[in-house]
Amino acid sequence: MDANNDSSAPWTSADITTILPTVTPTIFPRIGYSIISFLMFVTTLLTVFNNVLVIVVMVRNSLLQPMNVLILSLAVSDLMIGLCGSLVVTITNYRGYFFIGRAACVFQGFAVNYFGLVSLCTLTLLAYERYHVVCKPRAGLKLSMRRSMMGLLFVWVFCLFWAITPLFGWSGYGPEGVQTSCSLAWEERSWSNYSYLLLYTLLCFLVPVAIIIYCYFKVLTSMNKLNRSVELQGGRSSLQENEHAVTMVLCMIVAFFVCWLPYTVLSVVVVADPELYIHPLIATMPMYFAKTSPVYNPIIYFLSNKQFRDATLEVLSCGKYIPHGPASANISMQPLNNRESRLTLTRTIHSKILPL
Repeated sequence: MDANNDSSAPWTSADITTILPTVTPTIFPRIGYSIISFLMFVTTLLTVFNNVLVIVVMVRNSLLQPMNVLILSLAVSDLMIGLCGSLVVTITNYRGYFFIGRAACVFQGFAVNYFGLVSLCTLTLLAYERYHVVCKPRAGLKLSMRRSMMGLLFVWVFCLFWAITPLFGWSGYGPEGVQTSCSLAWEERSWSNYSYLLLYTLLCFLVPVAIIIYCYFKVLTSMNKLNRSVELQGGRSSLQENEHAVTMVLCMIVAFFVCWLPYTVLSVVVVADPELYIHPLIATMPMYFAKTSPVYNPIIYFLSNKQFRDATLEVLSCGKYIPHGPASANISMQPLNNRESRLTLTRTIHSKILPL
């Protein structure tokens, strides 16, 4: 059905309340909506499958250790992005417009913003805890379930503040781009919206990026120092494991930027040049990039760990898969001031780039 000829076409600017910013109806080829709908359908399937698999494996195999609780939180928030975001966008693009009403538009914008921020901040918390485990082993050994839960509580409450304030007039939620999805009111030209976008960009993107880059840089630096120390004591070099850790860190950072950088650039551009015209398709793309993060987060942060990968294959094969080779070891509880403990730590520390 063509959106342009449908009598129940999306609401006009006169129909939109103050919580939904004024938008200009757009014209987009029907084939374009169909392509976006198909891509989002694939994204939804992969998002739901990957994250449900992570949750099932962790709960079924009792892998809920303090660090792994963060991975579980990431999987839950990513799953909600798929259900509240990608699934809805698949349906609305199939119809060619956001046909399910203003309340649903506000809810979708809120849900995607909220769970997207939770996912982003959980990745930041993961980077910080890995930094403590690898760079400050004695402090890392103090990581407890209580500390993990307190960190997650802060993340979820912090993100709730930034997601709920647009509902009370500081910025807002409304249709974006090609009018088949809803998000923050990027097109609204007001100082209230500009102030929100500036602080949102600073505290919800730039600060997390700085923390992630700093933490993983220090992790890699510590690993290299430990390798050199072990080699000087006659131990085996862990060059292959080190290269794998570097690759994983680069994947984490690149994936983070691919997902969230377009979102941030759009907000900065809108504030820097309020009169700039942004093509509807370009205005829509940042949210679609953000919706892809739940697809590869489980792969990078979960399935790339041998222990979790073996547990996943066992679940998928209904218990027929038999793991080969030793499982990932935990960090040694012995003091780090002797040669034996250093040799043990260097063989296991690379797995700390991945979940514990």
